Amino acid sequence: MFNDFTDEQIMLRNMIGQFADKEVAPLAYEIDRDERFPSETFKKMSKLGLMGLTVPKEYGGSGGGTTETCIVSEELGRVCMATTISWNAHTDLCCSNLNRNGTDEQKGKYLIGLGAGEKMGALAMTEPNAGSDVISMQTKAVRKGDFYILNGTKTFITNGPIADVIIIYAKTDPQKRSRGISAFIVERDFPGFVRGKEFKKMGWRGSPTGELIMEDCQVPASNLLGIENEGIKILMGGLNTERIVVAATCLGLSRGACEAAVKYARERVQFGKPIGQFQMIQERLANMAVNIEASELLVYQCAKMADAGKAQSMNKEAACAKLFASETCMWIATEAVQIFGGYGYIREFPVERYMRDAKMHTIGAGSSQIMCRIIAKEMMK
Repeated sequence: MFNDFTDEQIMLRNMIGQFADKEVAPLAYEIDRDERFPSETFKKMSKLGLMGLTVPKEYGGSGGGTTETCIVSEELGRVCMATTISWNAHTDLCCSNLNRNGTDEQKGKYLIGLGAGEKMGALAMTEPNAGSDVISMQTKAVRKGDFYILNGTKTFITNGPIADVIIIYAKTDPQKRSRGISAFIVERDFPGFVRGKEFKKMGWRGSPTGELIMEDCQVPASNLLGIENEGIKILMGGLNTERIVVAATCLGLSRGACEAAVKYARERVQFGKPIGQFQMIQERLANMAVNIEASELLVYQCAKMADAGKAQSMNKEAACAKLFASETCMWIATEAVQIFGGYGYIREFPVERYMRDAKMHTIGAGSSQIMCRIIAKEMMK
């Protein structure tokens, strides 16, 4: 087990673990069934300071880094992936991004409200025809006086239906491809900004996902994030930390599914004894434990590297962590369903939800195939 945590990080883990068990877990089945965003949970998270975990203290936040974000993601992911995913989109994809790349004026304008939980954040990169090939995005931004006019559609956006502040990528010089991308801070009330379709999903059902449509959307020039045509640096600069945090959520899901399987193996009696006494079940549980330990070491080694300022130079390490942890959580969730047998296929038991929630992790934030490509590319340098 990774044990290179500070006393403060251990306290954070204990606090979030208790919060997850007491406040988050009891709602997990309901919000999945009803496909409902748990706004009451996020209000409680605001009171704990979690909505501002990655916001600097001078803007009212906690000033946490990648390690702290991973700790919270793991503990929340252990009991409810939908809650975790929406929290990640807010804290990592939006708040951390603003903190890394925003001006003092932008930080003062947006981070205070986001960190207090008064506003919900999101990031919009994916488009109908630009997923893994993000450079092919078609959303355009044209400067007209004191505004940029945005036109285009973003899709599969976590928190899209509820977000107040969204970081949106667009082409400001389409001829330059990756060298012609810029990032913008867009508010939900800007003229020309429209929320599109909200998607019904296999998993993560309590985390709203939808389309965002810009039709001559007016964005003040002061809301350009970073430098015009250099948005690719912002985009790429956040991908490694995103993948590490996603790996931590996968680690949490793996732990949750394994704990459920162990509990069931102790209680389920067949042929006169608990099924946990059968060697085939023991082998499955043992392999789960090994892979969880390996995932944990990869996740927190990468988190420590990111906090040491190495985030942009650790493409291989971040991709390894994301690939291994995501494939592991899918495998462990499937194994847990197998151990539960017929009951694992019934919605009242959590492993059915774990299995549905796990699958998206091998697709989002860079698919497993893209992770393999990144790893191999780095090896060949």
